[in-house]
Amino acid sequence: MGFDSGVRAILIWGTTFSLFLLLGYAACIVFGLSAPANLEMHRAWSPWLPGFEWLTLRGVVAGALWCVVYGFWTSLLLVPLRRVVGTAFGEARAGS
Repeated sequence: MGFDSGVRAILIWGTTFSLFLLLGYAACIVFGLSAPANLEMHRAWSPWLPGFEWLTLRGVVAGALWCVVYGFWTSLLLVPLRRVVGTAFGEARAGS
């Protein structure tokens, strides 16, 4: 398990997590547009996405960029942890 495989795993999982968050983000925007005003989802996203503003281009782009940042931040933490835990449990090669 070399450096290249670790970087590759972080890129794969970072992209996967980012897409997962972007899909959830898009679903919440669609939900917010179609649901009654008292069921606002954007209030849940606002504290986690600096620069996010409801239904402005700048706000939606800022939210999408933060989803990507959080996706890669998660992979930077979880991929090495997964490898350490796999090794601790006797796995010959910790999967990614």
